Amino acid sequence: MSMLTAYDYPSALLAEEAGIDLILVGDSLGNVVLGYDTTLPVTIDDMVYHTRSVVRGAQNTFIVADMPFMTYHGGVDETLRGVRRLMQEGRAHAVKMEGGLEICEAVSAVTKAGVPVLGHIGLTPQSVNMIGGYRIQGKDPEDAQRLMNEAKALEAAGAFGIVLELVTEEVAEAITKALSIPTIGIGAGRYCDGQVLVFHDLVRYASPYREKRFVKTYADVGSIIREGISSYVKEVKERSFPAEDHVFNADEHVLESLYGAAAKGEK
Repeated sequence: MSMLTAYDYPSALLAEEAGIDLILVGDSLGNVVLGYDTTLPVTIDDMVYHTRSVVRGAQNTFIVADMPFMTYHGGVDETLRGVRRLMQEGRAHAVKMEGGLEICEAVSAVTKAGVPVLGHIGLTPQSVNMIGGYRIQGKDPEDAQRLMNEAKALEAAGAFGIVLELVTEEVAEAITKALSIPTIGIGAGRYCDGQVLVFHDLVRYASPYREKRFVKTYADVGSIIREGISSYVKEVKERSFPAEDHVFNADEHVLESLYGAAAKGEK
């Protein structure tokens, strides 16, 4: 399965036209669209707004929306209120929730309410301050077992799939084999059932762009956009744009009404 993030109408439309299987409206929009250092400031209002835009652009694609930071760690009622907004106002088809054993009760409640839930373990950006920063998960036996336990618990809670982020390839493969639900990897090696990338990483739509080992860049639109804008600025300052091809001409009687017959054709 191919999965890609999208955050607005045009990116969703392009992703659907390209044949993407699933679209994730990720809270990574905080980093790549809203300019935050982390995903933590992203609100449910942000997610509803961007999800609604994505749904308009990709009307025939399954769309998953992230539950933002601290919207599913309180009571069940609070969790379901956030889910309701993403489904009714944002028009998402499913929600994604980060975490393991600590969120299984919430996952179970949401799935029992009839909403598909995509799990997310490994590197979980919303809890990056708790896990010691952006580091690879599953590098020792204890951590590998923790990830396996979390994956199985999420499956038992009703998740329809699990994102594995920055997990060692061997552990991701073992988890994939142990589950009956699909895994979707990002920096988790070659043996997951699917892969997901961030739109802005895939097409290098950032400045400056920070290289990531687990990402392959398929197009460099950032450079093309920058060069295009630079050319526009240059031509405006040189007065070579707009050229004759870009202007609209008035009829002669319009010029006569403005300047008089004697001045027709003169500026």
